[in-house]
Amino acid sequence: MGDVAARPLRADAERSVRAVLEAAERVLAEDPGASMEQIAAAAGVARTTIHRRFANRQSLIEALALSAARQLAQAVDDGRPDTAPPLVAMHRITANVLQVKGAWAFALGLPADPDSEAAVLQQDIDRRCVAVLRRAQAENVIDAAADLEWVRRVYYALIGESLRGGAEGPGPDGSDGGGPDAGGPGGGGSDPDALAARIIDTLLHGAGPRA
Repeated sequence: MGDVAARPLRADAERSVRAVLEAAERVLAEDPGASMEQIAAAAGVARTTIHRRFANRQSLIEALALSAARQLAQAVDDGRPDTAPPLVAMHRITANVLQVKGAWAFALGLPADPDSEAAVLQQDIDRRCVAVLRRAQAENVIDAAADLEWVRRVYYALIGESLRGGAEGPGPDGSDGGGPDAGGPGGGGSDPDALAARIIDTLLHGAGPRA
């Protein structure tokens, strides 16, 4: 009986933590030096609530970074990198990652301690990315002589530039790719699928002439 009664409290606690982390992302993106009290106000929770959940400001920032890293890892996993056809997996992962990175840009930009769970998650994401590229290479989608670590770095750079903006002009399907002012997840255009298609097209074909 007591266990059943406790469930709503746990759910409320999870919601309040989520609200605090979302508020921390918004507030710290605008002012990295913002206080715990400012974050609590933005989250609509009492100061005592935020201090009860997080021992200090550093623990809040670490929780923010870990939460964002977990969501990024889930975004990659949802793209079925090990089982979906390589091009399908690359497209799904890219669209998913654009949305997570757009929503949690500050948190994902925080330096991670090499021994932290966030750093381990990022290393696993890197490994899974190369594994998808290797599958694409085996299917002749990527040149057999290509350095896959370099391809991974270029791929990450394309995602980063897409989120930062400057992606003006039409996309590969002739539609407007849009920049950060075009709206949509992370300001990376109105449709993450269209932007993902543009990123993959650029990664695989570059800027050379098309047949």
